[in-house]
Amino acid sequence: MSKLSKIIYFTSAVIFFMIFDFYFSNLIIHYPLPQAYDRFFEIIFVQNTGAAFSLLENAPIILIVFAIAAILGIIIYGIKDIEKFSSIACFWAALLVAGISCNLAERIYLGYVRDYIKLNFINFPVFNISDIFINIGVFALIVIIIKNKYLRK
Repeated sequence: MSKLSKIIYFTSAVIFFMIFDFYFSNLIIHYPLPQAYDRFFEIIFVQNTGAAFSLLENAPIILIVFAIAAILGIIIYGIKDIEKFSSIACFWAALLVAGISCNLAERIYLGYVRDYIKLNFINFPVFNISDIFINIGVFALIVIIIKNKYLRK
């Protein structure tokens, strides 16, 4: 895949994941499911002014700056070394950027992040689709980095 093709693929994937995230988040928030509590999870609405586990709660400027820096860092590193990226790495990086971008957009536009998925089988903070994207993207990229370093040896 050429450099331009990878950049188009990455950009398209980011846009797709952001549309997916915003669409389903708005759907869940504005048209909540009937109160069917399950053993596994439930949908509740929480206004999260902090980051993961409510870190830096009520410090939106720090969180906004950190999110912008993370997005720019991933994009700059990605464009600089795009030839080394596989299509799969582009996919996971796009998922990560989309998750960070969606949380950033909500934080700027609303002043908080909308969290709404609560796991009932474990004591865990309420989260959203963007958080899932971020965690899966980070995990997948770590696995790819470790795998690539292992294969080089």
